[in-house]
Amino acid sequence: MPAVTVELIKSLREQTGAGISDCKNALEDTGGDLERAVEALRQKGFEQAAKRADRETSQGLIESYIHTGGRVGALVQLGCETDFVARTDEFRALAHDIAMQVAAMSPVYLSEDDLPEDDDRPAAQVCLLQQPFIKDGSRTLADLVRETAAQTGENVRIVHFSRLALGE
Repeated sequence: MPAVTVELIKSLREQTGAGISDCKNALEDTGGDLERAVEALRQKGFEQAAKRADRETSQGLIESYIHTGGRVGALVQLGCETDFVARTDEFRALAHDIAMQVAAMSPVYLSEDDLPEDDDRPAAQVCLLQQPFIKDGSRTLADLVRETAAQTGENVRIVHFSRLALGE
């Protein structure tokens, strides 16, 4: 079993953004295995984010994205619990990525809960949270939102989105 070194803790912290003691504990629990420690921290973050899911998200930001050529654009309202989190680079990047996703993939509904019974299109096609992320098809938008919630320690949710396109 490799020793848990300061360099290993620092590397894990840079990858995950988790606290030093959480990184140290995760590495000790996984016998110094960096990949398993990353997964353990991710899982812990998801569990904590699930506990916060009912908290109010009265803060946040509105992000826009206009595609090259100015023919397609999107607006996204992303909510969080505090203005401190809304000003972080991670939160702003998430809002921008979601706006790009809306412009590129034209979702109609936020989640499967909003999908009417008479709409037989696949949820991954028309529901924003179920769509594969355009930058990394192995993750969905719901995964990105959960990861940001786990990283920031707050409830994060997409409040509203809208897409505009010339000729549509």
